[in-house]
Amino acid sequence: MTRKYIDCREFPSDMNCTVALSADTDQELLEAAVQHAVAVHQHQDTPELRSEITKLFKEGTPPVVAQPRAQPA
Repeated sequence: MTRKYIDCREFPSDMNCTVALSADTDQELLEAAVQHAVAVHQHQDTPELRSEITKLFKEGTPPVVAQPRAQPA
């Protein structure tokens, strides 16, 4: 089993969120990421949000030093 993570530091936001989450299962990571997105970023828990979040999962653990933020298109 490969650990997976999602890292808010990689995405632009008004609050410059620095939270990174990791877990051993996709389901556990998805639940934590959705809770974070709803509570902190004011998103609605929808099937579309869950689908988009799942696409952002990466294998491994979050880096100690943040990667550059994506630039808005």
